[in-house]
Amino acid sequence: QLQLNESGGGLVRPGDSLSLSCAASGRSFVGSHMGWVRQLPGKEREFVASINWDVVSTYYADSVKGRFTISRDNEKKTLYLQMNNLSPDDTGVYTCAASRAVLTPRQPAEFTFWGQGTQVTVSS
Repeated sequence: QLQLNESGGGLVRPGDSLSLSCAASGRSFVGSHMGWVRQLPGKEREFVASINWDVVSTYYADSVKGRFTISRDNEKKTLYLQMNNLSPDDTGVYTCAASRAVLTPRQPAEFTFWGQGTQVTVSS
């Protein structure tokens, strides 16, 4: 019903910026809450950020607050994650996710639909 495809990952230096995109297909994108989840090496998946379907509210993990910005373009059916001042601690697989629940997700288990993930590596 809803397919998600991430892009924009890559290798960057500490302090650099990177922008991720998530292209969605299907008619349920506009009515879905969207977000980003990441999995750091050797750790469980963790919540990064989420945004309401109508862009009324956004939520961020404390570890990325002030550095990352989540946004969406419902006309283009695309989700974005602007990442600034990256550090090696941000290295991991970033996955786009969606939810049809009433509340906007703030943890990985609350998402229903998932993309395949894109690798982000921050290293000098």
